[in-house]
Formats: sequence, structure tokens, C-alpha cells
Amino acid sequence: MLVRLLYASRAIDTNICDTVQSIMQTSRSHNPQNGITGVLCHTDTVFMQVLEGGREAVNQLYSHILKDQRHTDVILLDYEEITERRYGGWTMGQVNMSKLNPSMLLKYSPLPVLNPHDMPGKMLLALIDELMATASIIGRS
Repeated sequence: MLVRLLYASRAIDTNICDTVQSIMQTSRSHNPQNGITGVLCHTDTVFMQVLEGGREAVNQLYSHILKDQRHTDVILLDYEEITERRYGGWTMGQVNMSKLNPSMLLKYSPLPVLNPHDMPGKMLLALIDELMATASIIGRS
């Protein structure tokens, strides 16, 4: 059974670049052997990540993410059984949301800043789908 999980959190460290690099490196070594794919979106203060894969593998990874000391205020935004992956092309894609045109965020948010803690999960998934359609996601593997 495949599932898709979307969560958001707030970064603890102000050096987000090192944190993102570490997450991406861990994802690229861990995810392929566990059948997990997805996308990590971030600003200088916020993370938002969508994970896809088998229910047990995704649940185990999310349990590990909840204990990760690099972030706080972890919130589950969406969790669903799926029939096919949307983000199967990435062991973990990446988007720096701070570098996007603010008008893209305004399509989905009242303000031109990413604040996933105050947005519906389905709307955030639509935003990630648009990022994919506009080739804003990097790190295809």
C-alpha cells in the first residue's frame, strides 16, 4: 500500500543551508533502499516535506522526523493512501521557497510567504504540484 504524507516544521538553526544539505544527503542514501520519494520545500525558517512510499516505511521515517532536533513545531498536514506516486522522480527533490516569484505563493496563500502551519494540506500539495509543473524542483535522481 502506497501513502503520501505532508508535514511542516520550523527550523531551529539559523544556518538553514547546512541543515538542508544534511537532510538531502541523508535522504539520498536512505530513501532509495526504503522506496521513499518526495520533495523538501524550505525557507530560512520553515520546512515542508512530502513523502511517498509504502505505509510502514513512510510511517517509520515520519516517526524519526518527529524526534529530529533540527526542527520544532512539526505538524501533520495531510496523510492519504494513494494509487500512484506524484513525486517518483526524486529520492528527495528540493525547493528553496524564498527564491520563488511571490506571485506563485499568492495563488495559494493570503500572503506572499510560505506559512504552512496556517494553510490546508491539500492547498500545499497543489502548490508543490505547480512547482513540479514549472520545473522549480531541483535534485532529480
